[in-house]
Amino acid sequence: MAAAETPNDPPAWWTGAVVYQIYPRSFQDSDGDGVGDLRGVLRRIDHLVELGVDVVWLSPIYRSPQDDNGYDISDYRDVDPLFGTLADLDDVIAALHERGIRVVMDLVVNHTSDEHPWFVESRSSRDSPRRDWYWWRPPREGMAAGASGAEPTNWASAFSGPAWELDEATGEYYLHLFSRKQPDLNWENPDVRAAVYDMMRWWLDRGVDGFRMDVINLISKVVGADGSLADGVVVDGRFGDSRLQTVNGPRLHEFLQEMHREVFEGRRQALLLVGETPGASVEDGRLFTDPARLEVDMVFTFEHVHIDHGPGGRFDLRPLDLRELKATMARWQHGLFDAGWNSLYWENHDQPRSVSRFGDDGAYRRESATMLATVLHLHRGTPYVYQGEELGMTNAHFRELSDYRDIESLRFAAEARAHGRLTDAQLVDALGSGSRDNSRTPVQWDATAAAGFTTGEPWIGVNPNHVTVNAEAERADAASVFHHYRRLIALRHDDPVVRLGDFALVAPEHPHVYAFTRSGGGPTLFVAGNFTGDPQQVEIAGVEPATAELVIGNCDGAPDVAGGLLRLRPWEAVVLRAGAAG
Repeated sequence: MAAAETPNDPPAWWTGAVVYQIYPRSFQDSDGDGVGDLRGVLRRIDHLVELGVDVVWLSPIYRSPQDDNGYDISDYRDVDPLFGTLADLDDVIAALHERGIRVVMDLVVNHTSDEHPWFVESRSSRDSPRRDWYWWRPPREGMAAGASGAEPTNWASAFSGPAWELDEATGEYYLHLFSRKQPDLNWENPDVRAAVYDMMRWWLDRGVDGFRMDVINLISKVVGADGSLADGVVVDGRFGDSRLQTVNGPRLHEFLQEMHREVFEGRRQALLLVGETPGASVEDGRLFTDPARLEVDMVFTFEHVHIDHGPGGRFDLRPLDLRELKATMARWQHGLFDAGWNSLYWENHDQPRSVSRFGDDGAYRRESATMLATVLHLHRGTPYVYQGEELGMTNAHFRELSDYRDIESLRFAAEARAHGRLTDAQLVDALGSGSRDNSRTPVQWDATAAAGFTTGEPWIGVNPNHVTVNAEAERADAASVFHHYRRLIALRHDDPVVRLGDFALVAPEHPHVYAFTRSGGGPTLFVAGNFTGDPQQVEIAGVEPATAELVIGNCDGAPDVAGGLLRLRPWEAVVLRAGAAG
């Protein structure tokens, strides 16, 4: 079995688990300052217990200048006062553990904040003992520091502009694949790796149950024998694409296996280790997650959330081609079946709300949200629920650029304005569909002014639809998105076919219905979801319609089955289980 170390080992515990991501800044505020915090998490643990999740993944709560909302860390061993204290975090971990819920921390070690003591010392002089802890390079040969194009390479930052920042005091540039306040660590230096591993052991000793490793496949860069870094292919203006030099670099697997030996040896079976791996292929995923290789348990693939991107990336969303989505998901299902494991997600803190993106967040919000959940959770892998997803929360649909807070969105808008690429109206539309802020508005707990999130002024606007879309209303409605998620999570816990069964697409060329079977280790399941607001039909496979049992659905009444066809209502999802013959 793919989830075990050998064919005779039992499946790993996380094959039947569901993970809930908390973005603390927007989850629950306890002190009225408008920013969510750890005492707020304590207030909402009953919500997680009722939902039935097994693991909580905490987005960064470390000390940070908050340039990238905590993904720029200035102290790995302390909690930012914005969120509370280490004692508060200990209380959260203890409270979750008491309820049988594990805790996974976000691990951000491709880069630090430029205010981290390591970087402060590194930039203090060219002779600093920690100079080589980061990527420092002189200007391009024959050019003066600060001149246009003098950066050591032509790489673009993921947050717009160059990936190099000049430090005028020392006359050299440092690399930052993201914000200029997020300098990349130099993993080629063994002292850097030793310091990171020591920090990781410290957190495990403190009681955390694993890590979600942010952009972990960027830690190895392609370095020439003379220490040089090569230019990328120019794709836009003067900046080049750095991916061939920075994604899945030549020492990546060596570093991950070293991490296992230094940090996880002897306690790995109790942990959950997840790698965020932008640009990773199925073949890469097998290498990362094959248990015999001792790297990570599962990875976040990006292929399925890039399918609807036009040339402008996340700010250029196009209509979804369901056939392409199905083919991509199936490729990962089959590719990792015998050597690895999938993570399953539609949304997180970096993705827009799935019901707005792939569904209908108006008249069919409940139906499309529950359909999307059903299709995702019936795949083989570990599902991730992002806070508010279980409530059917939607994009914010902000209509003013001033409503946005995300650094990526703001830098994109500033650059687009500077080059006259988009009007303000076009920018509002682009951010309204693609901005990361769409998933970062406060969780909608009730219909009060600030949605029950805070007694103060929220750090970012509350979605106006919180008056009707909120946890209190969802909990009171037996047919709600929330209760549908509860049923899906319970089904994974109870049914071995959901956890470990084979996956096979049905009608892969159907443009509007996502259908598949899960089989092996119990009665076969047939799953179908209508991705449109119009009735659709699909041929039933793997189960005998006359004796099939309805396991879960998202519409009232029995499914419409006749002549071997399932007729689906708008945004309907149906799961049938093979019944006894005759």
